[in-house]
Amino acid sequence: MIIDLYAKSDVGRVRRGNEDNFLLIDLTKGNAWTGSDGAEPPEELHRIELGNKGAVFVVSDGMGGALAGDVASHMAVETVREMLAESEDGCDDSMPLDDCLRNATVYANLAIHHKSLEDSRYSGMGATFTGAAVRDDMLGLVQVGDSRAYIIRGDSIKLATKDQSLVQQLVDVGQISDEEAETHMFRNVILQALGAQSDLTPVTGRIRIRRGDMLLMCSDGLSGKLKADDMFRIVNESGGDLSEACHRLVEEANNRGGEDNITVVLARFTGDDLQEATNSKVTVELPPLEEDTTLGDASHEAPTEIPDKSSDE
Repeated sequence: MIIDLYAKSDVGRVRRGNEDNFLLIDLTKGNAWTGSDGAEPPEELHRIELGNKGAVFVVSDGMGGALAGDVASHMAVETVREMLAESEDGCDDSMPLDDCLRNATVYANLAIHHKSLEDSRYSGMGATFTGAAVRDDMLGLVQVGDSRAYIIRGDSIKLATKDQSLVQQLVDVGQISDEEAETHMFRNVILQALGAQSDLTPVTGRIRIRRGDMLLMCSDGLSGKLKADDMFRIVNESGGDLSEACHRLVEEANNRGGEDNITVVLARFTGDDLQEATNSKVTVELPPLEEDTTLGDASHEAPTEIPDKSSDE
């Protein structure tokens, strides 16, 4: 399998600092890059020939204001990089890669939580986390919060995650509509975040990759400004150039206000070893025997320890 890859993070037009971050890892070759390393991923990560160890991509949106949000998202991606790409133990090849990513996510949560308790400067900090683990033809998703992952297949785009947010929960129980959720006064309140509490239940799911599929991951600085159809149109109009697509997506979010930091990761999967899609349908396989762990379920704990992201500075 060949993965064409690009990522971009932008401060937006209002915030003074960028609290978003991203992570790209080619586990077979040991190449890794985060948003903290620099704006442009290196050439060796623009195209990956997927090896037996796989690849991991992450988007994380920090919260807590000023320095704290930046520290939280930085710790999130660095912890995962250290555990999966730099540790001698790494991820056992006999273990599903998304399970390794989930374990690293839980560890990152504890690291951020302990940091927030030990240093008053970072009290209450947290971060969203949406990660994708790719090995063979399987894409595993791990999500905490409201950063998103979409799958583009054929002539359609599908949201493969569901926000762990208060307004999404209200939509799920029928109290408000999807349209009302877009402008709801509590749209920035999320129900889970890395670091907010010592216990964490990441949401997971798996998708069989088909030839030509694209993965679009983003923070809510993008998804809060562009509908899925807008993203699909911009990606299509970029003529297959992922760098141009990322830049145009960020530019459009800024044109519509740019009140938040904006981060996007785009990956395209090709290769003769992938099956052709027979239609545009995308099926998310949920973990078995876990009644409370589905794409879209959220922690039912009150979000009192999780800061409203609209108050970040």
